[in-house]
Amino acid sequence: MTQKNTLVFGASLNPKRYSNMAMCRLSSNAIEVKAFGLKNGMVSGIEIDTDLQPYQNIHTVTLYVNPKRQEAYYDYIISLKPNRVLFNPGTENPEFYKLLDQASIRYEIACTLVLLSTNQY
Repeated sequence: MTQKNTLVFGASLNPKRYSNMAMCRLSSNAIEVKAFGLKNGMVSGIEIDTDLQPYQNIHTVTLYVNPKRQEAYYDYIISLKPNRVLFNPGTENPEFYKLLDQASIRYEIACTLVLLSTNQY
């Protein structure tokens, strides 16, 4: 199986937030997780970075940031050259889809938690 190193973009320390749940589920599925969010802290042994890092070998970026806030990060996410970007519910963004298409980066409009629970991640 291909290692699907994942960047949770919009990570939260709040256990009731879906990004937090996704970090826990990804980690419990032995997927290497990196996280970027507004508040530094740890979730399931994963440090949330508050500064953009030059991550290497990111397979998937899973978004938990609304479309308006995504704009500031388009270039950064594209620069990571992920295999795919997942647009979780509420993050759908046709403008970003076009940029990803131009960069030959695949995207899916899907829920990370559902993909994990149905073994489709």
